[in-house]
Amino acid sequence: MSGEKRTLLVVEDDPGLQSALRWAFDDFEVVTAEDREGAIRQLRRHHPEVVTLDLGLPPEPGGAGEGLAALEEILSLAPQTKVIVLTGNDDRDNAVRAVELGAWLFCQKPVDARLLGFIVERAWRLHELERSAQERRSSAADGPLAGIIATSPEMLEVCATVEKVAPTGVTALLLGESGTGKEMLARALHALSPRAERRFAAINCAAIPDTLLESELFGYEKGAFTGANARREGHIEGADGGTLFLDEIGDLPLPLQAKLLRFLQERVIVRVGGREEIPVDVRVVCATHRDLESLMREGTFREDLYYRVSEVTIRIPALRDRSGEAVVLARHFLDRHAREHGRNGLAFTDDAMRAIESHPWPGNIRELENRIKRAVILAEGRRIDATALELQPGDAEPLPFSLRQVRENAERQAMLRALRYTGGNVSQAAELLGVTRPTFYALANKYRLDIGRGG
Repeated sequence: MSGEKRTLLVVEDDPGLQSALRWAFDDFEVVTAEDREGAIRQLRRHHPEVVTLDLGLPPEPGGAGEGLAALEEILSLAPQTKVIVLTGNDDRDNAVRAVELGAWLFCQKPVDARLLGFIVERAWRLHELERSAQERRSSAADGPLAGIIATSPEMLEVCATVEKVAPTGVTALLLGESGTGKEMLARALHALSPRAERRFAAINCAAIPDTLLESELFGYEKGAFTGANARREGHIEGADGGTLFLDEIGDLPLPLQAKLLRFLQERVIVRVGGREEIPVDVRVVCATHRDLESLMREGTFREDLYYRVSEVTIRIPALRDRSGEAVVLARHFLDRHAREHGRNGLAFTDDAMRAIESHPWPGNIRELENRIKRAVILAEGRRIDATALELQPGDAEPLPFSLRQVRENAERQAMLRALRYTGGNVSQAAELLGVTRPTFYALANKYRLDIGRGG
């Protein structure tokens, strides 16, 4: 493992089982504790990524109250720690309660050492994936693409295009469904351009009545109409030297389309009620969720304007078309809104994760964030399930009871997520999972994963 330090905390009051677990994990630095106080002391000292926790801790080894209290305290101090609860065969209710409080998984005693080893390994790798993702988000927080989370090949390609187009100054057209992040990408085009220090002005062409839109864009002279008591600059003039973002340009009325076309051709404006031609140096970025080519055929959008605003067209995929990105965004929004509302330690249940992956997200990122924000505010425990997100639990596959099937499903999902995380690079995915490339290909063949022979 390249000499990396991996720490496992074993919380167990049975000396024999404690010793057996200590020697079962050669690849980990194993630290132990026999009660809640000792567990918290070891947690603060060693910061383990994974914890195995026996619910039957003293002073009530026959109950689960002390173990559940230890679980809550561990997660309040280290919310990202993966806690695996060990419980007796007749204590399933408390095991379920532990998962509701935030435990990552539970195993029933007597524990199969090989299965537990696989579970601990998977928990550690998930912890590392989440930590790496958090570091990438933090390092990008002040960058020009701040706020844009792109892990899928589809969105990485969009971001690469934005980085290439931004410095050129060409007029760009962003096409995508509502809620896909068009304005964020427009701001990134501005932030990466030589105009970054000047104003970014945004106007939604669909949100302003037609009678007011012309004066909002081009400004007006005193006395141009009733109520025009003073001269006023429009958004185009106000963005001189910077970037003008015209959202929902497909809703621009035909008369204003002609006036916008003249501006794009000559780079001068005339205020409403005025005659003076005013030169304006501004970069124009447009966006719409509508099919402009269909609008052109219907005669409601000018063809000459279309070719002026689409010197470069960037198509933003819907969330359902971004491989594995809904889950990544969901974790990001959960972390952010949990911090904002003082609900640290919240986590998704497995059925919530599967529901997030399978939901079509017609409202895209905006819908995803709104559902998670609502669930965070209304959450009663530490676990957010599919019902809390108002998603159908039926979207998720039922949890199998065969240990062999559990292992195979876990291996298959781990491989798929590693491939998503590495953009389909087999070598990197194999390294991430701690296996050789031949082993990775053998497992891919076993689970019938179509990965090609690249990477």
